Order: sequence, then structure tokens, then C-alpha cells
Amino acid sequence: MIKAVMMMNTQGKPRLAKFYDYMPVEKQQELIRGVFSVLSSRPENVSNFLEIDSLFGVDSRLVYKHYATLYFVLVFDGSENELAMLDLIQVLVETLDKCFSNVCELDIVFNYSKMHAVLDEIVFGGQVLETSSAEVMKAVEEISK
Repeated sequence: MIKAVMMMNTQGKPRLAKFYDYMPVEKQQELIRGVFSVLSSRPENVSNFLEIDSLFGVDSRLVYKHYATLYFVLVFDGSENELAMLDLIQVLVETLDKCFSNVCELDIVFNYSKMHAVLDEIVFGGQVLETSSAEVMKAVEEISK
């Protein structure tokens, strides 16, 4: 199960954070800060996969991808495959590129509802629903009508 999806800029400001397990806002903010401190201290030439038991509990893993000024982060448990999660980040980024024609941080900030619509078409309730960027785009365009 996917526990959280986060997008944050390189200064640590969360641009989108969605948690699939209930937790108070203070705890969510603490986790976002913890994730950013781990990501920002990592060199560019290391793996994008992390064990993150100290922040999210036993059997928690994190995969991230750094594009331009944004970190795209997925936190998940041991039932998910790390490479599949990395591919899911790629699907999300490709879909956002199609939505906003070369997505940037400002697109995420000013199109918050569309971002959530795209994310909800890909992941809902912590489960992966769709991995085809074209199918996600069709659903988002249908919602926009």
C-alpha cells in the first residue's frame, strides 16, 4: 500500500502532500520535514530508494525522483515493488507534462485541484488504479468537461 505521495521543492516547501493513513496535520508536517531533510542531504549519485522505518514505521520504504526544482516522493510498505513505484512517479510526471505542457512548480501551485484529480486517477486510497498516462489524461479531460 502507498502511504503517502509528496511533491516538494528544493527548499523543502511542500507543493502537494497526500497521506493515505490518517494522521494529524502536525504529524504530517513533521514527516514532510523529516523526508526533506533526508532527501536534501543525499548526494546526486546514490540510489533513489530508501528504508524509512524511523519516520513512517516498520517496513516503510521511500522512492523519489528529482526533476528540476521538485522532488516527487512515494512512501509505501513492503507489499509494493520499488521499481514499480519509481515507474509510477514517471507516469505521474509524464501525465503532468501532458496536462501543463512541461510541468513546473508554478503549475502545481496554481492548479491544485487538477493536480489532485490527476493523482486520484493514478492512486486512490493507497492503491494504484491506473498506470497509463493516456488513460489518466482521458479521465482528467472528462472531469474537466
